[in-house]
Amino acid sequence: MTCPQCGEPIAAGDAFCENCGAALAATPSEPVTSSTETPARSCTACGGEVGEDGWCTVCGARASNGREHVVEQPSPTVVGVSDKGLLHARNEDACALASDGTWTALVVCDGVTTSTDSDTASLAAAHTARDLLAAAPRPGGATAARQAHWAKQLKAAASAADIAVEATASAGADNPPSCTFVAAVADGAVIVAGWVGDSRAYWLPDKGPAEQLSVDNSWATEQIASGIPRESAEADSRAHAITKWLGADSPDVDASTSTTTATTPGWLLVCSDGLWNYCSTADELHKVVAAQPSEPLSRAEGLVQWANEQGGHDNITVTLARIAPEE
Repeated sequence: MTCPQCGEPIAAGDAFCENCGAALAATPSEPVTSSTETPARSCTACGGEVGEDGWCTVCGARASNGREHVVEQPSPTVVGVSDKGLLHARNEDACALASDGTWTALVVCDGVTTSTDSDTASLAAAHTARDLLAAAPRPGGATAARQAHWAKQLKAAASAADIAVEATASAGADNPPSCTFVAAVADGAVIVAGWVGDSRAYWLPDKGPAEQLSVDNSWATEQIASGIPRESAEADSRAHAITKWLGADSPDVDASTSTTTATTPGWLLVCSDGLWNYCSTADELHKVVAAQPSEPLSRAEGLVQWANEQGGHDNITVTLARIAPEE
């Protein structure tokens, strides 16, 4: 080896050239080897080492997926916030949004906790559905034609999301990944919702009654339909047992749809049960939403904070779009 300054010989490990005094970069006396080993991950619950299977080897908690608190805002008036809540070890909810002028799509998927890798399923489903809706044609014309078009697209989005969920499953999985699905499209004043499971869509106008656009595919809904009071059905431990979902073991993934027309400015809200479980009726939820700051991101964050203040027993996902057909 020689000095890069004067060319005189130098020894391994020399800090300076003995001939000219130039500072030398450290020269290793032994060959340097590279490692392809993945750095060990630490458990956010106890600090223990996370194993290759994604579970803590000390306390047994599932490792973080980096989605403890996620914010998405494609436009100033369209926003989504997803939070793991206070009791769950990880966030298994996901949302995906799209906005283009007076057209908006909100998608929320809630991973079924009892299934394997439900967080992966919900993320794949939400992004797949959002991408299909964003790429769909934007028909003009009469309200009825646009309602029919977006109802068809929402059914197609749910089917595509189901295929995406099935693709996340490991070969031969006994308990394949699964999630719920809800999405809403606002095409000007035309609002169309589609859903599979018990995540919900609401239309909350500034003037007039609030509307729950979706109807849960759940045990509680079946009981209410049979005449059991809502309060009793929703208080039952079986209330959140869903009767439809996305995934390889689902009995039915055909999305139900509904439509409404905005005649006054208001808020389109699509959320997981981590929010609505604390204020089930549209009127109750409308009051909670109205009590939050008016700026869209602050309003969504306020709703997440409110749900955590009620106990944060589940993951919480809130997506909002300001719809202003008269402004």
